[in-house]
Amino acid sequence: MTTPTTTPRACSVANALEVVGDRWSLLVVRELFFKAHRFNEIAANTGAPRDILTTRLRKLEEVGVLERRAYSSSPPRYEYHLTDAGRALSPVIQALRQWGDDFVTEGPPPAVFEHDCGHPFVAVLSCRACGAAADRGSLHLQH
Repeated sequence: MTTPTTTPRACSVANALEVVGDRWSLLVVRELFFKAHRFNEIAANTGAPRDILTTRLRKLEEVGVLERRAYSSSPPRYEYHLTDAGRALSPVIQALRQWGDDFVTEGPPPAVFEHDCGHPFVAVLSCRACGAAADRGSLHLQH
C-alpha cells in the first residue's frame, strides 16, 4: 500500500464542516432560526438525545455560532441565541431545506416559507455583484 504524498486541498467547505458538519449542529441552528431558544424546546424539536445536544450546544458556543443568555438564576437556566456568525448560516439552512424539498422529501414540503413579497420562498444562490443565478456552469475555480 502506498501513502499519498499530497496534502488535502485547502477548503473552506472542510473548515466549515468542522464547525457545523453534523446533523445535530445544523438542527440546533434551524431551531434557533425558528425562535426555539430553550434547551427543552430544542431537544423536543430536533429529537436529539440530551447528552448529544448538550455537547453540540457547548461546541457551537465555543466556536461563536451561538451564545448562552441566562434567563433564571435560581436555578440557573439559559437560552441560546445565534451570533452574527450563526445568523450568517441562514443561506446554508435555506439551501439545505430547498434541496431536501426538491430531492429527498416525498410529497409536499413539510414547511413552506413565504417571502415578504407574498410568494413562496425558493432558495436560489446568486452572485452578489451582478445578481445572476450561480449554477454550476457559471462558477469557475480561480488559479
